[in-house]
Amino acid sequence: MKPHLKPEDAVKLIPDGARLMIGGFMGVGSPHRLLDALAQSGKRNLTVIANDTARAGVDIGKLIRAGAVSRLIASHIGLNPETQKGMIAGEIDVELVPQGTLVERIRAGGYGLGGVLTKTGLGTIAAEGQQTVEIDGETWLLAKPLKADFALIAADQADYAGNLQYQLTATNFNPIMALAAETVICEPREILPVGMISPDVVKTPGVVVDYLIERAA
Repeated sequence: MKPHLKPEDAVKLIPDGARLMIGGFMGVGSPHRLLDALAQSGKRNLTVIANDTARAGVDIGKLIRAGAVSRLIASHIGLNPETQKGMIAGEIDVELVPQGTLVERIRAGGYGLGGVLTKTGLGTIAAEGQQTVEIDGETWLLAKPLKADFALIAADQADYAGNLQYQLTATNFNPIMALAAETVICEPREILPVGMISPDVVKTPGVVVDYLIERAA
């Protein structure tokens, strides 16, 4: 059985300055209770790798409001004005990455690759300072892999062994992030006995999951 933790106990594992991957897309598929506990924990100087920072005061937006994030790697921040203000004020170092490139960098980190080659952003300010590679006369950007200390993810169902099933678009970044972090903490909607989830629908095997968050009361 995977250890089951309350959200407030799980965030005690995360030190100041940790590098986090957080699943979700505008809050859909994010570990809501885990993020609530993290925002209330007083953690500081976190690096967050995520698709976005949701909206002001929502999910990852709570971490922004709490002043917990000093560096952000994301594909957009357009719907969270508090993230924008933090960037403009120099309080948050923001690296904006095209969405497809972001997920491929995470995948490269999880698969042990040295990076991915892409033409997205080539010839724009997004390519400034980036390494390029010439292949058969064509120029490619080298997007380096991303890894994290912790992946905070959400799933629809988990079994006691940590095998995870996701639901529709709430799948998004979660299974990829689970492969690219040293420690994986998952908040499932429900936890079932082993055998209740068909192997055909398991997207994340329990071998990569370290902790499960207890079901809400």
